[in-house]
Amino acid sequence: MSEKRKQEQSVWNAREKRGKREEMVEFSLLVREEATKEQVSAAWKERRAFTHGTQLWNLIPDSKRESIVMDPHPFHHCVIPNFIQSQTFLEGLQNELLNLNFREKSNDLYKFKQSDDLKKRNEPHISALRKVLFEDFRTWLSDITKVELEQTVDMSCAKYNYTDTLLCHDDELEGRRIAFILYLVPPWDKTDGGTLDLYSIDDHFQPQEIVKSLVPSWNSLAFFEVSPVSFHQVSEILSEGKCRLSVSGWFHGPSLERPTRYIEPLLPRNPHIPHDHKILYEWISPVYLDMELHVQVQEEFEERSEILLKNFLKLDKFKEVCETLEKENLKWKIRGPPNKRCYESAEGRLPDVLRDCMELFQSEAMFLLLSNLTGLKLHFLASDDEEEDREEEETEGIAAERTSDCAEQNSTKLEQGESSQENKDKDNQLNQYEQVSGTEQKDKIKPSGPVCNGELRHWGHGHYTLMHDTDADHSEFALDLLLFCGCQDWEAEYGGFTSYIAKEEDEELLTLYPENNALALIYRDKETLKFVKYINHRSLDQRESNLRRNGFWDFSFVYYE
Repeated sequence: MSEKRKQEQSVWNAREKRGKREEMVEFSLLVREEATKEQVSAAWKERRAFTHGTQLWNLIPDSKRESIVMDPHPFHHCVIPNFIQSQTFLEGLQNELLNLNFREKSNDLYKFKQSDDLKKRNEPHISALRKVLFEDFRTWLSDITKVELEQTVDMSCAKYNYTDTLLCHDDELEGRRIAFILYLVPPWDKTDGGTLDLYSIDDHFQPQEIVKSLVPSWNSLAFFEVSPVSFHQVSEILSEGKCRLSVSGWFHGPSLERPTRYIEPLLPRNPHIPHDHKILYEWISPVYLDMELHVQVQEEFEERSEILLKNFLKLDKFKEVCETLEKENLKWKIRGPPNKRCYESAEGRLPDVLRDCMELFQSEAMFLLLSNLTGLKLHFLASDDEEEDREEEETEGIAAERTSDCAEQNSTKLEQGESSQENKDKDNQLNQYEQVSGTEQKDKIKPSGPVCNGELRHWGHGHYTLMHDTDADHSEFALDLLLFCGCQDWEAEYGGFTSYIAKEEDEELLTLYPENNALALIYRDKETLKFVKYINHRSLDQRESNLRRNGFWDFSFVYYE
């Protein structure tokens, strides 16, 4: 045999071997019928619900059902049971997918495992699925929606296990037009979690509440139109023994026009409440009123921009606060929208001890104490380092280095009579807190001076906050204050911790875990975002503990210079 003949034979043999490995697959024959296509297309255009299937639906097992169910509420979505016609193919596909390498993905929005993009995988079943989705099904979708879909399709595999979730979002990204999910799950029930939850919207095109939940089932394919209102989530997996395996991605095409993005109004900010030093003596551990400690705390804070002050409140006061939170039937309001946050905030009249604690953090004395602990100018008595440096340069002709800290300077000012009142009977280390609420001091505070806002929050199963770099609250420098209550023995695996992240970066700058009676102070700049991690089902494990059943609470305040 000639050399050329041998090469041709070799190529033919190689093709034959490849052909033996190729898998062929088709999607639902009923859906592909021309009459069905016309009906579905008309329903899509007219934005009305449509269901097509056999009249003997209830007599046919799930694995044999063929139909299509479409609904425009709350946004265009559709479910096709028994999407792939061959069960043998599906089993082979499942095995190939489970053998892929999966990466743990976890941030403010989600926690699950995901494969790399499946565009270039060579496994026969994955390749066949890619072909039917990228070619045949894409053509069918274009005919139905009258949208010219591009050949580029994103596709990957996701595994959701116990406590995994994907929180509320709209999927909008330039070019995404139709999202799809093919489920390869064991027998599944709503109590297992993992539902695809669809949200209604309010007048500002913000998600409001879950109005429909799609339960995943073996070989069903769900798809929906990606739009400014396509808010959805994958609810937390509650089953410890089941894996929610799926192939998902997006078909690309011209994006829909987005309405003007809604910007939330800022929370009201208020100047301090006129409370003098007595409120500090009543509530705060004496160690934190020591001027020498202020020096140490401020040095550490200026170096790290954060500090945790343990056992901040007096023990008897902290105990009274916790007992009130546990026993009193407080009125709570869910704070949303769910694409930004979900937790409970206290509203209405608070019991006296909780009201007094809130007033502590809004008091003039606390503003000054925070100035001493952080070096920030949150009170008119706090030093202004830049102004003092300028004065020294003018008088001495050189740039002076900082030789004393804010706490010492404030104490000196008071000793020299800058306060309208003096109480020489008190120890020098407490002098500055004794006179901060006189009439003259209040007259000196400018309306544009330091302000704060704050709330009492309850955190439990299903609560979280998400990062949003468009929030006006993050467009300026601020001091965050958090005091935790009722979180004894809280575990990191439950969630509920606060993470600070630099904008457009993945690495966390700080992770703050809830700790009883610990006061956290964090100074953040315009490039710092934060979120509270979703509190998962593990937080309910120890039901015999009242504290665990109720989650925990925090007093949350933000101060602005």
